[in-house]
Amino acid sequence: MQYLNEAQTANLITHQLAFSAVKDAFIAATTDEATLFPVVNAAGPQTDSMFSLKSASTATLVGWKTGSYWPGNQAKNMPCHGTNVFLLSPETGELVAVVAATQVNAYRTAAADAVAVDYLARKNATVLTVFGSGHQAEYEVLAIAEVRDITKVIVVGRDSNRCEAFIKRLVDKGLQAECTVGSAQYGCENADIIVTATTATAPLFEACWVKAGTHISAMGADKVGKQELPVELYHDASLFCDYKAQSLVIGELQHSENVLVTEIGHVITSHSVGRVDNAEITIFDSSGIAIQDLFVAAKLLALSNESS
Repeated sequence: MQYLNEAQTANLITHQLAFSAVKDAFIAATTDEATLFPVVNAAGPQTDSMFSLKSASTATLVGWKTGSYWPGNQAKNMPCHGTNVFLLSPETGELVAVVAATQVNAYRTAAADAVAVDYLARKNATVLTVFGSGHQAEYEVLAIAEVRDITKVIVVGRDSNRCEAFIKRLVDKGLQAECTVGSAQYGCENADIIVTATTATAPLFEACWVKAGTHISAMGADKVGKQELPVELYHDASLFCDYKAQSLVIGELQHSENVLVTEIGHVITSHSVGRVDNAEITIFDSSGIAIQDLFVAAKLLALSNESS
């Protein structure tokens, strides 16, 4: 059995690797090649702690991802998130690899939204507004900056100290950024691309604040009850997702009713239309699917084997 520890995978992962793997996973998810199983969400003993199991199988990849969130770890100066990917032999069911993927998961999640931006946002989109200043937000910004020429990042957050620290990290990486604590309207009205990276259970902004031509990637909703977007927005937008059966149950689109939703894999392969004009509002719901984790883990294992 092969094992990659956290230090190894953190050293191997890049935005480019994650983008390539996630894009391939989205395509596979739309074919008969893959089977995705319902997500299992559970709670730990600590208040608001949770862990989940997401599993999938293809002819060549079988396995699951476990993810955990222990918010109390922040006070202990420990990571709140933890991720591991387990791969089985498709022929025998034996455990063939374990991939520690806590930092990898942040890249993988950001890559999903970057793929959506690449296929759905306007080519001339330059201003990115991100809701959230926590663990995931920085990865989202950097991944999207790989696929669009981002001239300004607007951070909408609740904590001015965290926002300012986040802004400094972005500036240190060569991005122009500004913080607007509490001004969701300003963030929406000035954005070409909006990314929501929060744990919200209610809409973060008003639908009327989103201007024509905006693309929105929402990644916060991953269980029943979570919500980042106003439902009124759905009627004036084109909706896309990673995997419809999951998105409508635990993703952002659990709050939609009688709307047409297209899986992004069909857009990538040109079986479905993405953005039709520069005035269209597009929304991508990233609920996070197991096949992304399997494809990323497989690329990391292959890269590790090449370098050993």
